Order: sequence, then C-alpha cells, then structure tokens
Amino acid sequence: MQTPDNSLSITCLHQHHVSFGAKMVPFAGYSMPVQYPNGLLWEHRHTRTQAGLFDVSHMGQIRLSGPHAAQELESLVPADIVGLKPGRQRYTFFTNAQGGILDDIMVTNQGEAGLLLVVNAARKQADLAWLQQNLHGSIEYLEDRALLALQGPEAESALKNYLPGIEDMRFMDACSMNWQGVELWISRSGYTGEDGFEISAPAAEASTLCSQLLEQDAVSWIGLGARDSLRLEAGLCLYGHDIDEQTSAVEANLSWAIQKIRRTGGARAGGFPGAERILQELESGTANTRCGILPDGRGAMREGTLLFANAEDTAPIGKITSGCFGPSCERSIAMGYVPTSLATPGTRIWGEVRGKRIGAEVSTLPFYPHNYKR
Repeated sequence: MQTPDNSLSITCLHQHHVSFGAKMVPFAGYSMPVQYPNGLLWEHRHTRTQAGLFDVSHMGQIRLSGPHAAQELESLVPADIVGLKPGRQRYTFFTNAQGGILDDIMVTNQGEAGLLLVVNAARKQADLAWLQQNLHGSIEYLEDRALLALQGPEAESALKNYLPGIEDMRFMDACSMNWQGVELWISRSGYTGEDGFEISAPAAEASTLCSQLLEQDAVSWIGLGARDSLRLEAGLCLYGHDIDEQTSAVEANLSWAIQKIRRTGGARAGGFPGAERILQELESGTANTRCGILPDGRGAMREGTLLFANAEDTAPIGKITSGCFGPSCERSIAMGYVPTSLATPGTRIWGEVRGKRIGAEVSTLPFYPHNYKR
C-alpha cells in the first residue's frame, strides 16, 4: 500500500497510527510514525519503565526452505546457521567480497518450516535479489505479514494475557503460537536493550492484535524517534549509519556475532564473502573501531561530527555515526569510529560542533544496561 500521492509505502497499520495522532514522516521509503502526542521523551521513558509497542512492519520478512537452506545461508554470512537449533534466533549480517556489511539481519530456525529472516526496510529488495542470486532453495518474500515489537519491563505481563506460556521464553527464543485461531511467530528479542518480544502476525489481523494490547494501561504506541534513542543507549547499530558496505564487522565491534566454528581453526571456517579480510582482522585487529563517546555538556554531537585527537588539530581522526541526548542516561551520548589506539575508555578526544571544538571521552558500550531475560 502507498500514500495517496504514491510517494511512500505505508504499513497495514498506517490508519491505526493516524487515529492515535502520530506525526508521520518518510523513513526507508515508508510513511512511519516518528512520535505520538505524548512526545519522544515520554515514549522513551515509558518503554524503559512499562511497555512500548512499535510498528516495524516496514522491515522485510523472508523465508528460506529446503534441505540445504542453513548450509546455503552460511555461504553468505559469517554466523553458525547450521548449528542454530529449532526455536532459536541469531543476529548476523550479509557480507560483500570486501568484507563490508550489506545488511544486518535476524535469522530464526522455525524447524520444518525453514529459516525466517528479518531484514532492514531500506535493504529488503537488495537482500532478496542477493539471496535469489546466490541460493538454490526456496525463497519466499512474506508480503502479507506485519511485524510488531513489544518492549519494556511490562512486555511479558502484557503479552501473556493473550499468549500464556510466553513467560517461559528466554532471550532469543522463538516459537509459533495460536492467538484467536491465528498463527503468530514470536521471538524474545528487540532493538531497545529492554526485555521484550517481536511478533510477526498476518497483516489482516495486526490491527486487532494492537488494539487488544493497547487496552492495557502499561502498553502505549512508540515512534521511530524514541526507538532511535533507545537503541543508541543500548549501543546497537543502525544500518546505513553505524555500519555499511565499507564497514567490517570487526571494525564495528560486532565480532561477538561470529561464532568460533566460522573462525580460523573452526570446523566451518570462512566460506563467506570477504572472509579473508574478516578472519585476518579477527586475528590482527583493525585500524579503526566503533566505540561509545560521551560529549562534554548536554549538547548532542550528531551524525557526521568530525572527531580530533587534540583540540588544536586540523586533521580529523574519525567521525560520529549516531548521536543524541539519552533520556535514561540523562546526558548526551554518541557512537563513532576512532583509531583503535584511541578507543580505550577514558581517552579524551574532541568533536567539532558548529565551528567549535567540544571535548568528549571514549566510553564503553552500552550506555544503559541491557535487561534481556536470559
């Protein structure tokens, strides 16, 4: 579906957002809610303390099936997909021949049904073409399903009223559950650092499901603005900003997502695009590293802010890739790339904001602790 002037696509929940007073903005080719009448700060804090409901139906859902689906997918990603057990989910990324990241994705083993991939909205057509070009098994783009995220400390209690048994799930567990005769695909995961769930539902039933969840006082719609500040506090990457086709997973501090079995000496080492570079970087390190950055004062250092080793230097050493005021941290926060030699927490660096040099300190990630149910 598209907006009346056909300039943007809309999700199946578009009218639902409008009726709740959402401010709609263009995002990845879609008209999406950036905030609701309560505002970004309220939405951010509500998610941290109660439960936020997010429409992420703009994301792509792709199913791979066939006897060799896992082995084939492993040829495109540096993760252990063959060893991913039914009912479990894993974060990984498509890599290119230069070792850069084409997209970061979530992969769920749905048992006999196959593998479910959730890919970024701006990359879903390119990802689908990439899969069709490289794989031989069945590839199904699921256009008739919505995707919701219910995040926050009250997410479990809100959802189990309709789906008893979800309280037994742990972080990155996944299952299919029946809701009023409708099959939902649930994973205990999300993009906020909080405990929560992502729910794939038939598009025709998504509005009813949202209405039922929103009947509970703890649950409220949350827009893209708070989603961004929540994920940044959690130290999570946004594709096209913190990671892209030139960035390697090692530079991006995502080495934890490359399992031992796919590394040098592992039983299925390499075999994915860019493996030579990535495996070498895992052994020898990288020139630059993504790190947390804490600017002095309350002013934000936004994406693109140039970074310097000293206040008087003219040659930048790196730049900010994401930055905002963190409502839960109650201070300005940012992520960016600096030389690995300067990536030690506590190192002083400077950013140039509107022609002035502002001091900052390299920090560990995340800025706000994760609260996953493990």
